[in-house]
Amino acid sequence: MIKVVSFKICPFVQRVTALLEAKGVPYELEYISLADKPQWFLDISPTAQVPVLVTDAGTALFESDAITEYLDEVYEPLEPGLTPERRALDRAWSYQATKHYLVQCSAIRSADEDIWAERKERLGRAFEKAEKTLGEGPYFKGSALGNVDIAWIPLLHRAAIIEARTCFSFTDGYPKVQAWQAALLKTGLPAKSVSEDFENAFTNFYLSDEFFLGKNKKRN
Repeated sequence: MIKVVSFKICPFVQRVTALLEAKGVPYELEYISLADKPQWFLDISPTAQVPVLVTDAGTALFESDAITEYLDEVYEPLEPGLTPERRALDRAWSYQATKHYLVQCSAIRSADEDIWAERKERLGRAFEKAEKTLGEGPYFKGSALGNVDIAWIPLLHRAAIIEARTCFSFTDGYPKVQAWQAALLKTGLPAKSVSEDFENAFTNFYLSDEFFLGKNKKRN
């Protein structure tokens, strides 16, 4: 069985595990601490970053872009028969998501409201582009779930948690994005692609009282 080496709240890992869940591919997860990386992990990861996918043959693959392309080559793609042009467009739209993973992370950890507003606006440019491109849905290209949807799951999943746990939203003003987000959450893939305690781990790390959003958590 293939194995994914993971840090519990890493969005790049979730992109990989969401694709595996969507394809129905069995896999094993092994969590590590990024603050205390084991030597065996450093030996197989040239970048010392997660995700790493260890194939059945024992080859360690790294970088989520490379891993997801590999998974599409060895397992049935979510959308068979795409033209080279369409696959290239899908990779480009997927990149629009992945290049904003760390932008979102930094926005959530903003020290004050001014920094939050500035970083939220930067992430908002990605949502604005998606808003202009989305059609009738429910998914990015219509009725079929595809790789673009998978790449955006980490952003939209975390945005949903922030909206549920705080007084703030990443997706206000983007109704098509919000409908898309709801459709992806309804698939169950966001929850299936993370650990059972993901939301608590995410909240404890990102919504502590030292950050602006943490100071504005909703109180039950």
